[in-house]
Amino acid sequence: MTAATREFDKGVPAAAASRPLPPFTEEHADLRDSIRRFVAKELRPHAQQWEDERWFPNDVFTKLAANGFLGLKYPEQYGGEGGDYLHDAVLIEELTQSGSGGLSAGIGAHVNIGTPPIFKFGTEDQKQRFLVPGIKGEKIAALGITEPGTGSDVANISTKAEKADGGWVVNGAKTFITGGVRADVVVTAVKTSADGGHGGLSFLLIEKGMEGFTVSKKLEKLGWHASDTAELAFQDVFVPEANLLGEENKGFYLIMANFQWERIAMALGAVAAMGRLLEGSISYSLERQAFGRPIGKFQAIRHKVAAMGVKYETCRALTYHALRLFHEGHDAIREVSMAKLMSQRAACEVADDAIQIYGGAGYMKEYEVERAARDLRLGPIGGGTDEIMKEIIGRQMGL
Repeated sequence: MTAATREFDKGVPAAAASRPLPPFTEEHADLRDSIRRFVAKELRPHAQQWEDERWFPNDVFTKLAANGFLGLKYPEQYGGEGGDYLHDAVLIEELTQSGSGGLSAGIGAHVNIGTPPIFKFGTEDQKQRFLVPGIKGEKIAALGITEPGTGSDVANISTKAEKADGGWVVNGAKTFITGGVRADVVVTAVKTSADGGHGGLSFLLIEKGMEGFTVSKKLEKLGWHASDTAELAFQDVFVPEANLLGEENKGFYLIMANFQWERIAMALGAVAAMGRLLEGSISYSLERQAFGRPIGKFQAIRHKVAAMGVKYETCRALTYHALRLFHEGHDAIREVSMAKLMSQRAACEVADDAIQIYGGAGYMKEYEVERAARDLRLGPIGGGTDEIMKEIIGRQMGL
């Protein structure tokens, strides 16, 4: 335990400090320890290399799978661990210990947004073809919704799927697809009807190797460097009927079902990242000397750290509240949207404060806080922008 950690826990009984916070139990604490050891051994030592290379190897997935981490919430009949979303929540939080938002995002795209729709809406054949190998780390899934001209307005996507003998012919493009370069299957939103609004939306499982399906561009980003983000093109891609996910023209329900967990996952990741930044800032401010004493002993720094701590604890409480409601099956759209909105913006602010505390060192790659600031900036945009979250919250409040 570092001096900074001792300072942070001062006045807190040892038993209370180690006791799992609701909604987690001792079982989750054991899982957390296991994942943390895995991250420390298999991921963190390579994080900077993978950031520089703009890629992490596929064997990361197979190593995760060998430990059961890709199937924590899925039934044993598909190769999963028989757990639930709380187990995945622990995974999300602990992946932040790698220090690479891109690595967490690349793994999360498969675990949190790629495979869940296949499990929830897929046929038994689709689960055997995509979910089972997905849990083994043998096939990687991505979610394809965003288009060059359409972001949050999913009702107006332009990628079209026209009926053909035995399936559909797809034409269009997707962009900002996390995991899109490496993905073996893309859960793809398409228009299957000329009806306006949400009624004509469907999802097709479009596979790597299908003629006319190409990764048209690997995109460069401000942050998340270790993850692959792609622009995808579909030119007369024939997709068989067996690859229709869920009901035809009912795809909007799939999107809504997936958004809640994606947004909770983003909130959990942001809160965990804030915790790392806070602990690092405390440690650094106790070690860095200026004018004959640690900079943490100056009121300006002490108050800045205090404000960071308030943001962290507030966001953690709200996020865990939303997680509990979601886990228990309640309608948690308002609380999930609130957690997503508050945590993403607060994480950006905490990262900026951390850079200020570290000073010139915070601007350098060595201390990783500059990477955290870049990685966390996507939060207020991805998975539904701040503006969309406010709109959802306002409507949930009856306005």
